[in-house]
Amino acid sequence: METVEMNSVSLKRPRSEDDVANADEIKRQKILEKPKAGNDSGEEQEEEELEDSDEDGDAESFADMMKHGLTESDVGITKFVSSHKGFSGILKERYSDFVVHEIGKDGRVSHLDDFSVPVDDEDPSEETFTVLSDEDKQRLEELQLFKNKETSVAIEVIEDTKEKRTIIHQAVKSLFPGLETKTEDRDGKKYIIAYHAAGKKALANPRKHSWPKSRGSYCHFVLYKENKDTMDAINVLSKFLRVKPNIFSYMGTKDKRAITVQEIAVLRITAQRLAHLNKCLMNFKLGNFSYKNHPLKLGELQGNHFTVVLRNITGTDDQIEQAMHSLREIGFINYYGMQRFGTTAVPTYQIGRAILQNNWNEVMDLILKPRPGAEKGYLVKCREEWAKTKDPAAALKKLPVKRCVEGQLLRGLLKYGMKNIISAFGIIPRNNRLMYIHSYQSYVWNNMVSKRIEEYGLRAVPGDLILKGATAVHIEEGDVDNYTIHDVVMPLPGFDVIYPKHKIGEAYKEMLVADNLDINNMRHKIRDYSLSGAYRKIIIRPQNVNWEVVAYDDPKIPLFTTDLDKLEGKPLPVLPTDGKFRALKMEFSLPPSTYATMAIREVLKMDTSIKNQTQLNTTWLR
Repeated sequence: METVEMNSVSLKRPRSEDDVANADEIKRQKILEKPKAGNDSGEEQEEEELEDSDEDGDAESFADMMKHGLTESDVGITKFVSSHKGFSGILKERYSDFVVHEIGKDGRVSHLDDFSVPVDDEDPSEETFTVLSDEDKQRLEELQLFKNKETSVAIEVIEDTKEKRTIIHQAVKSLFPGLETKTEDRDGKKYIIAYHAAGKKALANPRKHSWPKSRGSYCHFVLYKENKDTMDAINVLSKFLRVKPNIFSYMGTKDKRAITVQEIAVLRITAQRLAHLNKCLMNFKLGNFSYKNHPLKLGELQGNHFTVVLRNITGTDDQIEQAMHSLREIGFINYYGMQRFGTTAVPTYQIGRAILQNNWNEVMDLILKPRPGAEKGYLVKCREEWAKTKDPAAALKKLPVKRCVEGQLLRGLLKYGMKNIISAFGIIPRNNRLMYIHSYQSYVWNNMVSKRIEEYGLRAVPGDLILKGATAVHIEEGDVDNYTIHDVVMPLPGFDVIYPKHKIGEAYKEMLVADNLDINNMRHKIRDYSLSGAYRKIIIRPQNVNWEVVAYDDPKIPLFTTDLDKLEGKPLPVLPTDGKFRALKMEFSLPPSTYATMAIREVLKMDTSIKNQTQLNTTWLR
């Protein structure tokens, strides 16, 4: 899956030991969101707020708690490619300081710049959306979702005309898919009767017979969102439209802590209905509607274009120029970012390693055992109960949220018993299970790339791997001058890849041997956990790199306008020529599955881990 991930953190260079000590003493006032490598669990938390864990009287500061987290060196992120001197900058907790625009497979950057709806004679009138009362809508929704025992809902036609009845028929059928309508006379009054068309379908498939043949089956639109990840946004749209989420498709998931702009397609929902949602939705807007005959597919995109503001920078103009020229000309090491490995004292790669080792007791223990550090209070209590009793039912009672990985595993243990951990673990959704082993692959890759750069520097050498089409081949001695470091790839370990023919090939083998794994046998007895491997470029050179340094006085003022600002006619912010602070505004495009944090790391020359930032920068805790 495509990954676009970015932490909301302050990025400062290390200060003195006294400063660090002072930062450690600061008590948690407002806890920002923590990144993760997976779903909505405590084990793998993406953008969920940490709760105060002072319930038990423990006033440990967040900085203290994050001492137990990971640093970059823990996951193999140790090298830089540029020679400039690093400097400080703050990526504020402002959505407008981090904006992502999706780049489609045709190279077009997605923008929200048009709210108009395609004209279609077959669309219902605007009155369709207002003719039903809130009470009627509530009763119809309960009927549609089988929330009561009623088999039909009767709506009285107050101003009885044929036109009025037609609008009510249209409103029920378009707003509540799966319901049919008919007109009945009761006691001299006209009623529209809504009922289920066929059988018990809680959320019926979009109605085929009501869609014009001349119109493409999919409505494509641009989704502009703030502070919501892609799946959350689709779930909200599904709820308002009263349809299943699986009729939506998209090319990639986008981060929550940002403003993001991407294309979405939905099956047989009119642009008119979608545009109507703009009146009632918070934090996102829909526009640029068109009808097409195809959905969107994951991975079809070319990448993402980022606009990032680093505030309160300390670098000289010369340092900044050097850093940005290096980013544009050389690029950055294509490390998997910290988000890939989780934030608790138990990294996700350790669980992945245990799965590959077929050590299921270790998998269970790593997911459920108590650990130091920042976690939700109920998770702490669940882990304590598990450590004390090893009773899945008792531990499960401590969890108000059962959808987290811990809850799913405990439910599995309750169902299958402690002697069948494999089946119990299988209750966790497949993508979340695979995330653990992909995290281990990423851990190996990061470490091996650091070794490769340390050993051979930034040039292609004999024995390196390059791709010819989809096939990896070794660089031979006589061909080495035909390639640069930008051509070189390195494998994620698996049964269907080859390894470099120099020292790093042996280093892969040694690392896996140390982890009790056989590099020549990456097939697992459970097919899902067999790793075929893949190849990944070791250096990424961003495209469309631009930057400028701007002065400002007010830390809260936005430093550029978004698509929505432009649509709403908001003027550009007026900035002083000689402000108290300086900010670096940078733009660049990256291919899918690369981490913007790693590009910013290369510019600032600093550790992007939450552990490091929390202890070195009190601004992050403001």
